[in-house]
Amino acid sequence: MDPIHQFTIVNLFPIGKIGNAEIFFTNSALFMVAAVILLTGFLVIGTAGAKPVPGRLQSAAELTYEFVATMLRSTGGNEGMRFFPFVFTIFMFVLLLNLFGLIPYGFSVTSHVIITSVLSLTVFFTVLIYGLVRHGLHFFSLFWPKDAPFILALLIFPIELISFLVRPFSLGLRPFIAMFAGHILLDVFGSFVVQGLNSGSVVGYGVTALAFAFVVFVNALELLVGAIQAFVFALLTALYIHDAVHLH
Repeated sequence: MDPIHQFTIVNLFPIGKIGNAEIFFTNSALFMVAAVILLTGFLVIGTAGAKPVPGRLQSAAELTYEFVATMLRSTGGNEGMRFFPFVFTIFMFVLLLNLFGLIPYGFSVTSHVIITSVLSLTVFFTVLIYGLVRHGLHFFSLFWPKDAPFILALLIFPIELISFLVRPFSLGLRPFIAMFAGHILLDVFGSFVVQGLNSGSVVGYGVTALAFAFVVFVNALELLVGAIQAFVFALLTALYIHDAVHLH
């Protein structure tokens, strides 16, 4: 089977029209809705009736809260904590979408660049709008190196501006490439397992054993990569917020 086939977006049922374009509820939308429901249920149930000695679910909710809060405080300070709901939601949402792709018959939503691009553009415009509202035109001093010689500052300014403008591309491409490549590897080596078993030869069984071991290794690696990519996405979001809050 074509390894790209696993990324096909399937229309499940129509939900409306905009002009001549029909809008469908897709498998991608289904898993995103599932992520929102699971995240909401996890936080509501985990924090309802909180006890001094927390249970497992309450401990998990508190640990994830403190993990993101610590990261945000260390980058944006106490003032950056006003963005905690935003950063926490992004972290948990991306994490769940990454993990959904590892479930049998699951769908890897973050292996579609349109999804990760929309998330990264949301971060970019949130930082840009907040920076302009908070600092006005002084926000653009972010691109002008403080106390640098004028000639040197003229050279650095376009570099800083370009690096700021490419943030949504780099932020969105990172999780897309990681998840897309990992799932391609799983599909390819999974096909080796099947083909080796169907061959009926000793060599084929040897290929099957090696391919199966590699599939197990890549699955474990994908689990780690999925968590790391969610963390990196949230961490870079926190760093960009730091720029909007504190400039230099």
